[in-house]
Amino acid sequence: MKKLFLIIGAPGSGKTTDASLIAERHPDTVVHYSTGDMLREEVASGSELGHTIESYISKGALVPLKIIIDTIISAIKHAPKDVVLIDGYPRSVEQMKALDEILQTEDEIDLVSVIEVRVSEAVAKERILGRAAEAEVARSDDSVEVFYDRMNIYNEPLAEIQKFYTDKNLLKVIDGERTLDVIVDEMDDFVQSKIK
Repeated sequence: MKKLFLIIGAPGSGKTTDASLIAERHPDTVVHYSTGDMLREEVASGSELGHTIESYISKGALVPLKIIIDTIISAIKHAPKDVVLIDGYPRSVEQMKALDEILQTEDEIDLVSVIEVRVSEAVAKERILGRAAEAEVARSDDSVEVFYDRMNIYNEPLAEIQKFYTDKNLLKVIDGERTLDVIVDEMDDFVQSKIK
């Protein structure tokens, strides 16, 4: 049985870094996948699917549901560890409901919790645009216009996603504006408490 943790947060919330550090701390039990990384790997492969994905990502738009769901379920089932952290999912109510439907019929995957790394828009913007300035090769999605597009896409369904997982007693909110060590320690302690 795979124990699944979904990690959501605004662009620049640090969710990918947090999750990857937890996986590094527990290499025998925890694996981390970023939805964005999974999609970017497909783009980098130069496949036809990769070209389709790139046409959405470059505009800051959401990749079609079926592509995302297939990618995620496949990754979880083939994960080399039993505890799977996936960040950047769900990003829409449609994505949330589609995954929920699949998980209801899926005996191999248990959704343990949805962790929201919460930051203000000001902090998110500062981090994203700072990342773009520091990067030797800027990601195509690190610009002011795309940042606001991504924030709007993130914020629009957020209240409904929060309510859905709160009603299922699955939502855990973590303050993402503190130092990295403090955030990772809190998230790690929470994950470990849920898998014992």
